[in-house]
Amino acid sequence: MDTTPAYAYGKLGGHDVLRVGFGAMQLEHGDPADAVTVLRRAVELGVDHIDTAQFYGDGRVNDLIRTALHPYAEKLRIVTKVGAVTHPARRLTAAQKPAELRASVEDNLRALGAERLAVVNIRRADVPPGITATGDQAVDLDSQLAELIALRDEGKIGGIGLSHVSLAQVRQAVPAGIVCVQNLYNVLARGHEDVLTECEAHGIAWVPYFPLGSAFDGFPKVTDHPVVTGHAARLGITAAQAGLAWLLGHSPATLLIPGTRDLGHLADNVAVARIRLDHEATAAFDGLSGDTPA
Repeated sequence: MDTTPAYAYGKLGGHDVLRVGFGAMQLEHGDPADAVTVLRRAVELGVDHIDTAQFYGDGRVNDLIRTALHPYAEKLRIVTKVGAVTHPARRLTAAQKPAELRASVEDNLRALGAERLAVVNIRRADVPPGITATGDQAVDLDSQLAELIALRDEGKIGGIGLSHVSLAQVRQAVPAGIVCVQNLYNVLARGHEDVLTECEAHGIAWVPYFPLGSAFDGFPKVTDHPVVTGHAARLGITAAQAGLAWLLGHSPATLLIPGTRDLGHLADNVAVARIRLDHEATAAFDGLSGDTPA
């Protein structure tokens, strides 16, 4: 009998999913056999939302997902993103043109051995951090959306999402029926609070990346902040669990996709779906500065 509380589940494109999914990017490093073990264990623990991209590890991550999980369970939602490619020198570059987005969708389908992708996110490249589009790669969002709408109509993708976007872009895309938005956001970096509010208003899943901070300059690690570590110790959970649990408690629209190559960390991450911070911790975290870069 499943005893998972109702608050542990959220909506992704009209489907119920555990609010803690799995981000597969880190699996490009380390032993492939260990990666397969982690993926299979994630599904055993109830994870039914896996985030990937063909440009993760130049295709290696999607190969690992196929090895570990194909044929895919009916309830498993595999979400990928397009808008970048890895060149032979292993340098990630923008691939924003509609034809390139279509080619990336096809590459994901082939690599994963899938007939349909649950959601495909358009990874915009307008501003840092990460890749930025210049020249003929500076493509308007409407033409990108039109291509993904066509792919959705063809049955190759189930839903359309956006990544690394502004409030204006989300509003522009709402008529296309987008189902999720992935932006940089955590308890110490709240520059996209307006985008989150817009997602809540339209029933769009909010999927923050870098939920515990980033290696990019100017983005402190959540797990190093004394307020986070102090309340985590008081509650008997890890600092990472505390930072992730705040995100889930801050908005019911939030779905998480933390990544790991470690089975212990995986179990800790999945457990966050059932953790609710008390009022003292929530109030303290709410009061942390949110003026770091967006």
